[in-house]
Amino acid sequence: MTPEPIALLFPGQGTQKQGMGEPWRDTGAWALVETVSEQSGQDIAELLLHTDGALLRRTDLAQLVVFTVAVMAHDEARRSGLLAEAPIACAGHSLGEYAALVAAGALGLADAARLVAVRGSAMREAAELREGTMGVLVGAPVQAVEELTADARAAGHQVWVANVNAPGQVVVSGSVEGVAAACAGAPGIGAKPISIPVGGAFHSPYMAPAAERLRAALAGVEFAALHTPVVANTDARPHASGADWPELMIRQLTFPVLWEAGVRTLVDRMGCRRLIELGPGRTLAGVARRIAPETEVVSIDSPVALGAVGPASRVLA
Repeated sequence: MTPEPIALLFPGQGTQKQGMGEPWRDTGAWALVETVSEQSGQDIAELLLHTDGALLRRTDLAQLVVFTVAVMAHDEARRSGLLAEAPIACAGHSLGEYAALVAAGALGLADAARLVAVRGSAMREAAELREGTMGVLVGAPVQAVEELTADARAAGHQVWVANVNAPGQVVVSGSVEGVAAACAGAPGIGAKPISIPVGGAFHSPYMAPAAERLRAALAGVEFAALHTPVVANTDARPHASGADWPELMIRQLTFPVLWEAGVRTLVDRMGCRRLIELGPGRTLAGVARRIAPETEVVSIDSPVALGAVGPASRVLA
């Protein structure tokens, strides 16, 4: 009997909250906090345990704490034996791609922590250079949203598709006026607009300055030549060569996150039958159930949740 193939999912920015590190404080994985602190120049323990939730919305801090909890969750899952059968692939939503690369053996924790620190700082600075925002259009197909944003740009607004998260859930990004124009046109394509309280126009051309800073930081980083495949945000394809990642990571800052297509790659193309979300929150699990309702999905957002999850409930003959 062969265990069903699994893939690991890692969440992105937006899942942070005050005290999010407390459940992990007495686990063996807490030792990773020191490494992330050393490499990022931030007191990660303080951020995880005591920092006010409002301050954690700051882009650079949010990315560090979400990344740290994600790698701790993976480390504890590995220690527990949950990952005794190696995953056949990993994927991470936006920032989560960095935790996915660590889990896949493509990138060491120290290098990943340094890159996350640079990425978050660079994105925050880029957002300060050009004010922007994001919004979700719920209920419309992606093609309709793409046409809506194209029409808005033709009218002089700056707005683009930023995330294709699930059927009927598309995020747009751009100037405040551009996103407002897209949201105003949403009813015309059968969509409901929802604002997102973010600090910038992420995954849009507004992040070009951040991409250049990240390019410079990546110049000194070594990736594993071969590793467990990671399905990339920008093309929804599995990549198992470390040589691919510098350009993919740079491109990710200014191009859309193709999350729905990535999950379909894991399930339909790669044959994953169990998806395990590792890190704060359970957002990706809910999204995955919408994309692939026939696939088993579990979330590990705390040691308690880890203890409640057993080995794959079904096996292949």
